[in-house]
Amino acid sequence: MAATVTLEPAGRCRWDEPVRIVVRGLAPGQPVTLRASLRDEKGARFRAHARYCADAHGQLDLERAPALGGSFAGLEPMGLIWALEPEKPLQRLVKRDVQTPFAVELEVLEGHEPEARRLLGRTVHERDFLPPGVRREPVRAGRVRATLFLPPGTGPFPGILDLFGSGGGLCEYRASLLAGHGFAVLALAYFKFEDLPEYLNNVYLEYFEEAVDFMLQHPKVKGPSVGLLGFSKGGDLCLSMASFLKGITATVVINACVANIAAPLHYKDMIIPYLSYDPGKYIITESGYFDLMDIWNNPLEKPNHQSLIPLEKAQGPFLFIVGMDDRNWKSEFYAQIASERLQAHGKDRPQIIYYPGAGHCIDPPYFPPCRVSVHPVLGQPVFYGGEPKAHSRAQVDAWQQIQTFFHKHLNVSNFSLMLIGSKKLTPKRNLIAGT
Repeated sequence: MAATVTLEPAGRCRWDEPVRIVVRGLAPGQPVTLRASLRDEKGARFRAHARYCADAHGQLDLERAPALGGSFAGLEPMGLIWALEPEKPLQRLVKRDVQTPFAVELEVLEGHEPEARRLLGRTVHERDFLPPGVRREPVRAGRVRATLFLPPGTGPFPGILDLFGSGGGLCEYRASLLAGHGFAVLALAYFKFEDLPEYLNNVYLEYFEEAVDFMLQHPKVKGPSVGLLGFSKGGDLCLSMASFLKGITATVVINACVANIAAPLHYKDMIIPYLSYDPGKYIITESGYFDLMDIWNNPLEKPNHQSLIPLEKAQGPFLFIVGMDDRNWKSEFYAQIASERLQAHGKDRPQIIYYPGAGHCIDPPYFPPCRVSVHPVLGQPVFYGGEPKAHSRAQVDAWQQIQTFFHKHLNVSNFSLMLIGSKKLTPKRNLIAGT
């Protein structure tokens, strides 16, 4: 092989950490195609490629050289990672086992695709989900089914409960990565896992209260309170937890509804019904995917107002992360309802960060944007929205905003921890911060 591919940092790095890709040993101005591929734990393959030209010294630095086309175009140093697409459609890249890295194969081919033929160089880049020194502890305490991730060191550490959406199961990858930034994070399952209910027919807030108590009693968790992080259905559960449970200081929700969704919510003698919907209002896109944004009824109108979560009962601040191209539901509208309701009750307005071009599934940095996949409940291909490049930028910025918010409100003594192992981000022009 004529070319060498070098990575900075060399060897392994965290999934949420950028890597610098440099190709050396090319001819001046030589046209090449770079390809990336990985296989997930189920064997599904994801690919990306881009066309480049070497500089006058026969070198190709992705931090300086714009892609001329392919899976993306322009200056995108991490494009070969975030632009990975499934070989078979409707599959979403997730990490099921955080104890093993994803191995990304990088190849350099002579010429531009589709004429590119000869392999000039290759390397394998491993991206970790369990940062160095982070401890993973399965939790089976009472009814609680979860995994606790603890940062290196003696602690105690600010604690966060992390909830995902209607897919169920136990998702650990966001919690494991967040623990690498100085937090004790509990990835919490609440259905479709071990002896938990298989279906989300009823939700009992006492289960989540038990999880909060577990964290507050843990010797490695810094009290007297914890934070909450929730996505989609996990977001409205976090809003309910903040409204009714004690010991919660800060809540971050990603594309969440301000009303209770999917199943009745029970707590002691109280029941909050779920927001009704009209399945006849779905839209089929030109590609044949379901667009669900308009099926949900307005939670401000009777009788749907009974499903609204009483956010005014919460004690701590809120951060709403909003993808403005979310096609799952009207996240922007729901965040505005939350802001108006809190202020109407004399509370501080929440922090809301709007991301133009971002869809529903906002993950940690460099995950390929999930624009469409088979919905875990409906069993049908659902369009989640998002323009890939804008969505990718939103994921990088939102990840930093989430850390900043928790470091500020969970009283971390060393605020600079949020910058450990990550680059300080500069403001993006396509972001609208605050309301």
